[in-house]
Amino acid sequence: MLADRIEAKWIDAFCEIFERCAVKAGDTAAILSETQSRALNVHLAELALLRMGARPFHVVMPTPRNRHVVPVRSTGASEAIQKLGPVITALQQAGFVVDCTIEGLMHAVETPEILKAGARILVISNEHPEALERMVPDSALEKRVRAAAKMLRATKRMRVTSKAGTALDVDMVGASTVGVWGWTDKPGTLAHWPGGIVVSFPKSGTINGTLVMAPGDINLTFKRYLTSPVKMALKDDYVVELEGEGTDAAMMRAYLAAWGDREAYAVSHVGFGMNPGARYEALSMYDQRDTNGTEIRAVSGNFLFSTGANEFAGRYTAGHFDLPMMGTTIELDGVAVVREGVLQDVFG
Repeated sequence: MLADRIEAKWIDAFCEIFERCAVKAGDTAAILSETQSRALNVHLAELALLRMGARPFHVVMPTPRNRHVVPVRSTGASEAIQKLGPVITALQQAGFVVDCTIEGLMHAVETPEILKAGARILVISNEHPEALERMVPDSALEKRVRAAAKMLRATKRMRVTSKAGTALDVDMVGASTVGVWGWTDKPGTLAHWPGGIVVSFPKSGTINGTLVMAPGDINLTFKRYLTSPVKMALKDDYVVELEGEGTDAAMMRAYLAAWGDREAYAVSHVGFGMNPGARYEALSMYDQRDTNGTEIRAVSGNFLFSTGANEFAGRYTAGHFDLPMMGTTIELDGVAVVREGVLQDVFG
């Protein structure tokens, strides 16, 4: 296990990311955390902001009780703020918010209100800083992600296939697309670090076909490389069958059923990773408490398929799977942007 000790190199990495977020001397910055947050990252954020001459302050929330029947992981929908008005106001007025909550504010109910006030949010994924320091983004990554997001927004149909048997059809008309390259310098926007991902949230009734996860694909909710195939049939966005003989399929069936919520079986988003510095094998290099798997989501060429909440389709649930798949071909209106797991050179 890695030591939770302050290292100067980690302060340097935090300073680099904050500089890309346009933090300057004299700026006010809120560091949002909860009592179960990774204290090392909270401390590093404070030291980096102070080194830069900014004026940070802390908002620390008690980690709320988990009232669900199963553990909740990797939802991107922190419940830490608990809709408390004074907390929301403080974050709105901060200008820059460093989000160190466990799950992050990407899909939190309070986030739109905070962003609408003009604050910009950097979600620092709940990773050990040893992983974060390798994943400081660059301008070239931003350019590629922007180009991919633009292409997805203009796409009418996504087709995903694989030698394992995947044949998935996604109607992309009206889908909401987000590209994240690892920082944000624009008021009213959110980004997460590590970055290098582009995802789309399709409208209701737009996803049909078969999805086959092969051994070596990843269930990030379980932080586990699959050892046996899992086959899912999807009809009008919902997983209607989940087949497989091994432990992987059995665990997925049990976890989905535990919610007692049909929306847990629905598609959240579809997209692909674009970060050439993200490593597929990284999940095996860290203890489970030291990783949230955001690096795996960003691995170049993976098809990132997720189940759970999709606010753009009017679906809400706390159940969530992030399922990076490594050997697919992704076509956007007939143009292959990923071929058998390799990102194609179509984004500049």
